[in-house]
Amino acid sequence: MQRKRVLPLAALMLCTPALAGTAPAAATPQTAATPQTAPAGPLRILLTNDDGYNAPGIRKAFDRLTAAGHDVTIVAPLTNQSGTGTKMMSAPSVTVKHPEPKVWAVDGTPGDSVAFGLAEVFAGKAPDLVVSGTNFGPNVAGLATHSGTVGGAVAALESGVPAIALSTGGVSAPDPVTTVNAMDPTVDFAVRLIDRLRERARSGPLLPHGVGLNVNHPVVGADGKGTAAGVSATFQDPQNFLQPDFTDSGDGTWKVSVKVALRPAARGGDIEAVSAGRIAVSPMNADWNTGPADQALTTALLAGLRP
Repeated sequence: MQRKRVLPLAALMLCTPALAGTAPAAATPQTAATPQTAPAGPLRILLTNDDGYNAPGIRKAFDRLTAAGHDVTIVAPLTNQSGTGTKMMSAPSVTVKHPEPKVWAVDGTPGDSVAFGLAEVFAGKAPDLVVSGTNFGPNVAGLATHSGTVGGAVAALESGVPAIALSTGGVSAPDPVTTVNAMDPTVDFAVRLIDRLRERARSGPLLPHGVGLNVNHPVVGADGKGTAAGVSATFQDPQNFLQPDFTDSGDGTWKVSVKVALRPAARGGDIEAVSAGRIAVSPMNADWNTGPADQALTTALLAGLRP
């Protein structure tokens, strides 16, 4: 039976035992702490995406991760939220449906879904890992900055929970059927990647605090079922290869289309790897801090500058 809940979005920031039917004595900030060590057994996984809770990619991920022995719960957008990036909590309330066991559908963004999942579905004990995806199309280079798939993972990292973003596709997107086929090797790789994280963690966390992984799996073969050429440790290519093209209609409106303007791929970047048929795995964090060299530049820039 489907259950429907309408909650103030402010409640998503509270650590409340609402699913147990009790209310807190006072509103306290949510603190979804990262588990100190990776569990020896299967993981408790919050699975989200940006294509919607019933999209083929998230369902394939749910089935494969569950078959691998993990305890998986879907908390994902009710409708397609592709391209919403890190947007979250922009309305005073959110509608949440519970259409089947282990599935929650949030009428909001991937970030809203993760916030609800941490505050309500996993209230009292954060999941061991948040997995976002797998979704149609790559989230490499500038696409990653605006990706709802990556945005869901970032929302988890902001709350201190390890996260992996999963995407399926190349720079030149094939037809949807081929991409759906390619989602099978994507989620199979995700299972192996998670196993490797657990093996390496042993008595420590799955990932360093605040660090997530952005995984882009290419579409290989005419049917999408081919095997990737390998796995590369990459970084986010600095280019944004999707360029808007505006055409004046002459009546105060403009027609908008998007064209691909791909520049040479950065060596060692995610575009280079995916274009070569390799799986790109890029570390990411949830803040906008840059490295020490850029901080030194800012310090020199501001030296002697008055307010």
